[in-house]
Amino acid sequence: MVLVEKAIALLERIPYTLIALVARVAPAAVFWQSGQTKLEGWHLSDNAIYLFREEYKLPLVDPVIAAHLAAFAEHFFPILLVLGLATRFAALALLSMTLVIEIFVYPDAWPTHGTWAACFLLLMAQGGGRLSLDHLIGRRSTGG
Repeated sequence: MVLVEKAIALLERIPYTLIALVARVAPAAVFWQSGQTKLEGWHLSDNAIYLFREEYKLPLVDPVIAAHLAAFAEHFFPILLVLGLATRFAALALLSMTLVIEIFVYPDAWPTHGTWAACFLLLMAQGGGRLSLDHLIGRRSTGG
């Protein structure tokens, strides 16, 4: 019993800063890589538009607009997450994208989407941690 208690005490010492960093970087990489598949150079690929038109078929959104918005979001919000800038907002945006993907595109991928959602919910609730620009900006604005 003592060994278990010591192990738990050791695990409880994992710093939130490390947890937040992993929760920011890991899903950011997934979204960034997905965004990269939608581009040819600096332009949206024809294949991306084709996928939104023929496979994804989101309701109420023109496929061309949806493809452009997704490519933008999959690059912009991961950058914010990695930097830890507007972390809670970026996590909310990517959680929203995850929900759209889960509900309308790949409903059978819920284990993967649940993992992403857990990271985003953690970041929304607790913020980006000490290794984030949010933390640095917060310290400067409070004088500490």
